[in-house]
Amino acid sequence: MNVTRRTFFALSGAALAAPNDRINVGFIGVGNMGTSRLRGFLKNSDMHVAALCDLDDNYLSRAMGIVKESRGTEPKTYKDFRKLLEDKSIDAVCIATPDHWHAMPTVQACAAGKDVFVEKPLSYSIGEGRAMVTAARKHQRVTQMGNHIHNDLPNYRRAVELIRSGVIGKVQHVNIWKTSETKGLGTPADAAPPAGFDYATWLGPAPKRAYNSNRAHFNYRYFWDYSGGMFIDFWCHITDVAYWALDLTAPKSVVATGRREITDDNAETPNFLDLVYEYPGMNLTWSLNPMAPAGFEDKGIGCVFQGSAGSLFVDYATHQVFVKGKPVLDFKRPAPTIPDSPGHIREFLDSVKSRKLTTCDIEYGHKLTKAGLLGNIAYRTGRRITWDDAKEQIVGDAKANQMVTRKYRKPWKLA
Repeated sequence: MNVTRRTFFALSGAALAAPNDRINVGFIGVGNMGTSRLRGFLKNSDMHVAALCDLDDNYLSRAMGIVKESRGTEPKTYKDFRKLLEDKSIDAVCIATPDHWHAMPTVQACAAGKDVFVEKPLSYSIGEGRAMVTAARKHQRVTQMGNHIHNDLPNYRRAVELIRSGVIGKVQHVNIWKTSETKGLGTPADAAPPAGFDYATWLGPAPKRAYNSNRAHFNYRYFWDYSGGMFIDFWCHITDVAYWALDLTAPKSVVATGRREITDDNAETPNFLDLVYEYPGMNLTWSLNPMAPAGFEDKGIGCVFQGSAGSLFVDYATHQVFVKGKPVLDFKRPAPTIPDSPGHIREFLDSVKSRKLTTCDIEYGHKLTKAGLLGNIAYRTGRRITWDDAKEQIVGDAKANQMVTRKYRKPWKLA
């Protein structure tokens, strides 16, 4: 269901009147990324930390210390996010859990009448992403996916304006890359979970596995049960500029090849990965490799738009036009047309009050994330994936189609 800004305003109405000036926020997941988000939210004086939730006592204690030092207050603490959601005084939640724990709190928070800021990638699976969009629309919630490069820096806005102005002509190809890890995680033995960490609940809907120090906390992203590797970790950040500039929808097909060329660890996801996405009238290639492309060896991440009249390189903070392989500095820039952002978190808080759609609303987050998830399905199956976006199904491959959504381990349910 595509919802325009006008439609969203109409849906919001008086029943969703903005809360008072102080926005009470509950934080679900206060590990590494969650702590960073907590510090970001604390920069806003109209935001009150109402509650903290995490499965690790060490993380909870650290987050409590940060809040006490910043505000002199002691928020409520929880181990179970569902108990946090029962607090009717909480207006919004920030969900910064591992990927496999994005969907459940988001869907249930929407049902509980909370607005939602949720980390990227939006979801572990495409089916979960669709359920998240459906819940947000059904309950008329303000949402924001946490790909903060979109709003915390002005660079993408200027690059998007250049592409749309036709400075490099018609875009015929997009090439994106991220340099990958070369050092392994090691091979620690399975062991008992550390005291104060509820590993059984941390597994959640994922398959039951023995505790291993590499599988939890930061390194979870290198295991298929919980995420999709460095590729999906950075997909939303850098592919965002291509989707934004070209108004991409979903790929028609994707093919992938790769490998994990690290022997001194127990991780599963590739550190060499090459993907070709077919979009109407254009291909997009994406490469994960310890080495950046020739000519951009000093750029650990980047996106190059190749047009009929030139090329545009973009990374998080800079962009550069090239014509016939040479940088061009004296081209005429278009007048700015995309309004500046007050910042990614500030934009979310403003929208909680105004009930306006954010620029990285959950529907945009789903559109962006699902192409990355399709790439991982192509890699894991070793087959070309043909995608029917209207049905959100893989065409002619029943086995691959089973990976579009996750079968939850009992007793966990999405809603």
